[in-house]
Amino acid sequence: MPVFPVALHQIAVVSLTVAGLCALVMVVDQVRRPQPMWIMNLVWPLTALFGSVLWLAGYLRWGRGPRRGSDDGPGDAGMPVAVAKGTSHCGAGCALGDLVAEWLAFGFPVIAVWLGYGTLFAEEMFAVWILDLVLAFGFGVVFQYFTIAPMRGLGVRDGLREAVKADAASILAWQVGMYAVMALIQLAWFRPAYGGTAPVDSPEFWFAMQLAMIAGFCTSYPVNWWLIRRGVKEEM
Repeated sequence: MPVFPVALHQIAVVSLTVAGLCALVMVVDQVRRPQPMWIMNLVWPLTALFGSVLWLAGYLRWGRGPRRGSDDGPGDAGMPVAVAKGTSHCGAGCALGDLVAEWLAFGFPVIAVWLGYGTLFAEEMFAVWILDLVLAFGFGVVFQYFTIAPMRGLGVRDGLREAVKADAASILAWQVGMYAVMALIQLAWFRPAYGGTAPVDSPEFWFAMQLAMIAGFCTSYPVNWWLIRRGVKEEM
């Protein structure tokens, strides 16, 4: 088992606590000011779990819904903000998928074995990433469906097809950035420095995941810009 320094443990706990409080602030605010597009009521708090105060600031500036009975929501903030919202929309599905996948594999270790741990992969982490990708893709497409289908007036079949077109490249780009940074932290930092990788039930693991998810945002952002410019993905 790794032995983490007290300072790193405290930083991880503080980072996770602040992010959780940011998500809670968004949830409370959305009770009074719900999002015009209901799926965004899930997107914003989920992205706050890794984006913390940066995403809260973005929400307060560009993301709040209008007050009930009014139309005072944020106006057009330009392409960079629209792309950031679209990328965060993708990231919310990835965040939820990674949360579910990591805890499932932790609670049922045989899942990693089924996915190749011990046969295809020497690292359990790599096997679990298969489940991460499957669930992130699934949640991401569902989130995108509930954005595209209402905006374009599409049925279930057409809506799902368009959702896959809109989010496939975005989700893959996100996961590449997330996997790369998570591997660097776990294998190039934690293991040599502290004697092992952080387990899923540790604050250090989820602090590392916060950093990795921000990297995913960075690698997915240019892909989302291209998708929105091409009209494959809707501005939000």
